[in-house]
Amino acid sequence: MRLSQLAKNTPARVLSVQQHHEADPIAKRLTELGFVSGETIRLITRAPFGGDPILVQVGFTRFALRLSEAERILVQELRA
Repeated sequence: MRLSQLAKNTPARVLSVQQHHEADPIAKRLTELGFVSGETIRLITRAPFGGDPILVQVGFTRFALRLSEAERILVQELRA
């Protein structure tokens, strides 16, 4: 599933960040921010009226991401 599809407050694990082309600057920046394979994340909230941007927590750090950026991040929901 994509991060943009994750339900609020559901823990998940990052599987990968999709690159649209070689040396993709957005994919590179997402990786630098901590969206790396195996990292635990949580979707905190969505903006009203369409949900763009979303607020995501990676470790103790929170990031606002556009939906187009969140769609590049593949995640696996963690079951309690």
